[in-house]
Amino acid sequence: MDVDACRSAYIAYLRGVGSGQVKVEPTPPNIEGLDPLLEYKLMEERRGLTAAQRIAQEKKNQVADKTLVPVEFSTFALAKVSAQIGSVLDTVALKVKRKHPDIDVRHVEALQREVALARNIAAELGDQLPEILDEYLASLDE
Repeated sequence: MDVDACRSAYIAYLRGVGSGQVKVEPTPPNIEGLDPLLEYKLMEERRGLTAAQRIAQEKKNQVADKTLVPVEFSTFALAKVSAQIGSVLDTVALKVKRKHPDIDVRHVEALQREVALARNIAAELGDQLPEILDEYLASLDE
């Protein structure tokens, strides 16, 4: 190769780049050590992110349509209902005693014990919701 011819060609190339007549193509970065499947993996990650966003939006739509209820709301609602049931159960023995004043004290105490058991079950319902949900989901799998 003629060194002067190479030099002249290179100078012409640089002048062409400077004037905009020659388009410079970027050189690829040193790809040694890079994962050859990097672009595929990036595409898969984007696909997964898009799928997760779609699923999240579908859940939001179901909540808005009132066809899906968050567990937190269910726990809150059951705790509130349990408290109301507990308040009603607290008055059962007194109401029975008022309606039947001749009832024996031991019967009223037995009734109070059973009501206390029922009240405790109602009070624990909100805390048991995750286990009940797991049991329900297990029954769907069978």
